[in-house]
Amino acid sequence: MGRISYIDNMQEWRSEFSFFIPVKIRFSETDMFGHVNNVSPFIYFEEARIEFLKASGLFDNQSDAAMPIVADLQCDYHKQIYFNENLTLYVKVDHVGNTSLDVHYMALNEDEHLCLTGRGRMVYINPETGKPAPLSDSIKERLADNIERKKPTS
Repeated sequence: MGRISYIDNMQEWRSEFSFFIPVKIRFSETDMFGHVNNVSPFIYFEEARIEFLKASGLFDNQSDAAMPIVADLQCDYHKQIYFNENLTLYVKVDHVGNTSLDVHYMALNEDEHLCLTGRGRMVYINPETGKPAPLSDSIKERLADNIERKKPTS
């Protein structure tokens, strides 16, 4: 596996994940060659991201003046995935900025082999203006707690 631009140390990066969802590969997610279609991981990332944000309490308060949108999303494919396989899809916040956050993803198969890695940026925007909006203190606190929990203890 070649170098992945958003991962400095693979072992350390892998150890920082704690939140995950199970993913069972459906037949409809495969292509004519029998492996997962290249768009399906983005659907898995969306599902994991939403569950992570719900578990972090970020969908509890809908009164915030800003809403999150996905500004960019990328996936690196490391191992082919086939129909009926089970994945563990991990998600974590890697960085919190003033108006955005970087989210990282890792999918492992049942043998703990790395199948997918990914990253994306979510930007909070004002729904009326469409312009970036500052993250509220409560959102920053919840996300900072997640970042602190992922750090390995020394």
